[in-house]
Amino acid sequence: MRIYQLDAFTDRLFAGNPAAVIPLTEWLPDEQMQLIASENNLAETAFYVKTDGDANYHIRWFTPTMEVDLCGHATLATAYVVFFLEDKVADDTSVDQIFFDSRSGQLKVCRDDNGWLTLDFPADVVQKPNLQPPALLTSVREKPIAIFKGKTDYMLVYENQAQIEALTPDFREMNTVPARGVIVTAPGDTESGVDFVSRFFGPQAGIDEDPVTGSAHTTLVPYWAEKLGKNELTAKQLSKRGGYLRCKLNDDGTKPARVDISGQVQLYLTGEINP
Repeated sequence: MRIYQLDAFTDRLFAGNPAAVIPLTEWLPDEQMQLIASENNLAETAFYVKTDGDANYHIRWFTPTMEVDLCGHATLATAYVVFFLEDKVADDTSVDQIFFDSRSGQLKVCRDDNGWLTLDFPADVVQKPNLQPPALLTSVREKPIAIFKGKTDYMLVYENQAQIEALTPDFREMNTVPARGVIVTAPGDTESGVDFVSRFFGPQAGIDEDPVTGSAHTTLVPYWAEKLGKNELTAKQLSKRGGYLRCKLNDDGTKPARVDISGQVQLYLTGEINP
């Protein structure tokens, strides 16, 4: 089986979020896909199978320990593989979008002429929880100004970027929080040049800190769009590797809101798996 490793949400190698992408002609047993993802030991390994139509695929995502419902950076990386490496959809200049069926419904990825890919994901719906697990605040070690709960993650809002940069969570304790992970966020400062910044902690999913989390921006973008009064936003994820995203909230009030999440991808490795 061919395998690609790519860095997503970055314009240079050794930054952004690495993902493995494995094209399949038919699905492997779930156990085997999980073993491959564990062996890769990356935040995410994506498997995909071509379905009916010229630009239709089915995608699944695995962390080293579990299958997840949605992953942004691995979808971005998979789209790059489909557009430019495997199917070479981009060779047909009339095709500028592809579709993935997934556990989170149908996902669309578009490309532009400048090398940017855009994910079209469903927006998350958040609410203020009546109660939160005690380990949520004790593990993050810094009191936020607001707490929200989305479909899979908690989101903690802070006053400024410096607080986000300084956080040193207790991951062993955070692992007991019943959620996929914990998003922390604040407005971007003048030096960062972006609307908002974030970090994502996911020890529950086998990754203490994820370098760049596209799916977390389905939670972040609706919040910051309302807070800042605009639907087009720029964002940085402040991990050691770092990542840059362009985002847009699409919400006309007539149907469920969706979020555009745009980024660049760099190819790092092409190889073969001998399972």
